[in-house]
Parts: sequence; C-alpha cells; structure tokens
Amino acid sequence: MKYFFAITLIFLTIFASNGQSLGYQDLGILFSQNDNNGTARFNAMGGAFGALGGDISSININPAGISVFNNSLFSGSFNARSSDITSNYYGNKLITQDQFINFSQAGAVLVFDSSYAGDWEKFAMGFNYRITKDFNDGFFAQGNSGVATFQDFPLDINNPTLLYNIADEQRFNTTYGGQLNEFNIAFSSVYQNKLHVGLGLNFYDLNFNQRSNLTEFNSDANGNELDANLYQENFTAGTGFSINAGFIYKLNQSFRFGVSYQTPTWFSEIIEDSNIVNNDGFFGDTEIAVSENQSVIYDNTSGGYFPTQSLIYRLKTPSKLIASTAFIFGTSGLLSFDYTNMNYTRTKLSGADFSQENLAFQNDYVNTHNFSLGTEWRFDKFSIRGGYRFEQSPGAFAIDSDDFKEYSLGAGYNFGSFKLDFSYRNSNRTAAYNFYSGFNVNPTNLTLDNRIFSATVSINL
Repeated sequence: MKYFFAITLIFLTIFASNGQSLGYQDLGILFSQNDNNGTARFNAMGGAFGALGGDISSININPAGISVFNNSLFSGSFNARSSDITSNYYGNKLITQDQFINFSQAGAVLVFDSSYAGDWEKFAMGFNYRITKDFNDGFFAQGNSGVATFQDFPLDINNPTLLYNIADEQRFNTTYGGQLNEFNIAFSSVYQNKLHVGLGLNFYDLNFNQRSNLTEFNSDANGNELDANLYQENFTAGTGFSINAGFIYKLNQSFRFGVSYQTPTWFSEIIEDSNIVNNDGFFGDTEIAVSENQSVIYDNTSGGYFPTQSLIYRLKTPSKLIASTAFIFGTSGLLSFDYTNMNYTRTKLSGADFSQENLAFQNDYVNTHNFSLGTEWRFDKFSIRGGYRFEQSPGAFAIDSDDFKEYSLGAGYNFGSFKLDFSYRNSNRTAAYNFYSGFNVNPTNLTLDNRIFSATVSINL
C-alpha cells in the first residue's frame, strides 16, 4: 500500500472511511462517487428523476427520460458552494470555511416527431456536460497526541545524538483541487406513448490533486526543541467511459416506473505524479530545524533534488442499478422516488500489483443502498420543490453519522420561452482522517457541512 496520509473526505462531497490510508484503494472509491450535480430543478428534488424524465439532468439517471420532453430545450447552471469542515483532534476543535463557484452544468435536448404514422412516436437526442465531482476543499487540524514521530535530527553531531521524544504539538493542513467532469450523449424514443427507452454514452475527464503539510513540534529532556515539516503532493489525471440504458413505463396518467443500469466506469489510463518517495528515509519534502543548532537546517530537497515518481494504472468503478417510481397529480404536482444500488466491493485496480488494494475493496467496503425523494407543486407558472437524498457510506466499518444526508428545496418560474430555476441544498456527514500511518495516533474527527445554491436558465429551442 502506498504510504500517504489518510483521506476520508468527500466533501459533498468528501469520501470518508475510518483509519484508511490514502492508498490507491481510497482513490478508487473517491473516483467512483459523484455530487449528483444537475439543473436547479433536478437538485431541488433530490435528483429523483429516474421515472420522471423531462429534465436534461435525468440523462445521468435514466437516459429514457429525454423523450419525455415535448420540445427542444437548452439549459445552463452554476453552483455557489459554501463548505464548513470542523476538525476535532485530541479535544482541539478548528473550523475551516471555504467558498467555491463554478459553471456546473450545460446541456440540450433535441426532440424530433416521427415523420410517419407508427408505434414509435417521438425521437430525442440529449447532450449534457456536468461536474460529476468537485474535489476542491481542505481543512486544518491542530493538537497534541503525545506521540513524537520525528525524534532525530539527521545532521546532529552530538555523541550520543539528542532524542526529541517529547511531543509538544502537531499541525496538519491539506487542500484538494480538481474536478471529475462528465459529458453525456443519449438517445431515446417512446413506444405507443407509454414506453420510453433510452441509451447513453458517458465520457469522463479526471483531474485531482492534494497538497498536505504535517508539522511537529517536539523537545528533548533538556528543553531543546525540534521543528519538523513534511510536505506531500499528488497530481492525478485520467479519462473514462461508461454506458447507461433504461426505460420508463407509464402505467396510467398518474403512475409511472422506471429501471436503469449504468455499467462500471472504465478509466483506461490514470496518470499519477507525486513526491511520495523514500528520499533519505522521508516520504515527501522534509525540513527539520532544532534550537540546539539554529544555523543548520536539514532539507532533503537541498541541492535541487525534489523527489518525484509517476505511475500509470487503470480503474474500474462499480456499476449502478436504479429503480424508480413517480406519482403524477395532474398538472398540480408530483412525487418521485429513486433507489440506487452500488456495490463498492466490485471496484478494481489494474496495471500494477494491486493485489492488496483489490482485496481491501472486498473486505473493507460494502454493497450500498441509496435513495432520493422529490416533490414539485405548480401554481400556474410558478413551482415550488423539495427533496431528500441519502447515500450509505461505502466503508464496512463506518458509523451511522458517516452516511451522506442532503435536504433540498427550490422554486422556478416559467416565462414561456424560457425558465428560471433556483435550488438550495444542505448536506452533512462525519468522517475520520488519520494523517499518520503506522503510529498509535488517533485520527482527527471531521464534521462536514456543505450548502449549495444553484441557478439554471432553460431556453426553448
């Protein structure tokens, strides 16, 4: 397993699993998840569109939904996200707050009526871009575990050398960047105005990075002090592909149900560059200073040598099975429900010796059960919406609070030739992040809270 600090975020996104180090199995799980971004209407209703369709973002849930449209349409959305991460490290609490704005979605659906009389009445094509996962986030932790891991000064000339084995304080901060972007092309048609069928092709562009600093303040029995700083970085890029297909069946005017399946995403080439190599015994860029000799500072990158290594590998994420129902109350409103099954034990890495990581997928992760609820009520041209989304934590040893929970609400107004929609989402979960590996040090406990405001403009074509 690659030596690195543990990541247990997913920030709305942030992935959490207690006591896991940031090995390739963690990246495999991280790159398998998504933020469920879409139009403001989609977001406000918890993304529960598997049996509804009629929204360009339903292309990600069930491509059959684009033939529900009666006319061609374009939509574009932006997100404004406020992130609060509270760390609790040996009783010391710190809050890290960040704000991010991005252009989160843009897509269009083209609707074609059949040119001849027959059972297949309509054909639709959909194109959509979205940010599947926004990795941007970070946090700071500070406290004292009582464990000193940097106990020696490599340039110490004393005989015997001084032992800085009294821990005074540890500080850790990490930042994440990058996105997993997705582009969808879908085709759908409707049979006898009852059965909608669809097929989608999904293309992914992955960019992820993490920069971390661990600082220790230690001392010896005589009060001499040692300050050590360890810096690590990781840059990852890759491309992927998946296929999804599904149907929606209208049993009557009031009830419809749908089923869809998305294949695993195959990332055929992921390129990783990092400084996590054993350079003079330290995995990263290391600087150590001591009060006993302030004129001498140890720096393992001195002389222009910066440790770096590259690896190219492949990843197969879990597939998804989605079952959906919707109740339509005429032109007044609707209720919808989606259930998603995603088995993280089927995640697989290849391209190098990943036997330990693939075994960890089977032993340390589970088959998850997730659901979304959504509702919409119309008052002439004005609509109000609400939703709830639950995602089970993929970690086999996760606690209940590690599960992802999101509440949402929104509103929209139809101006005729175009529409404006707005949504607000609030999600929360807990996580544990262990920034030491191989030491008897407790992880820092994190409380993750995200608030996302979305706005969408839709134009009839």
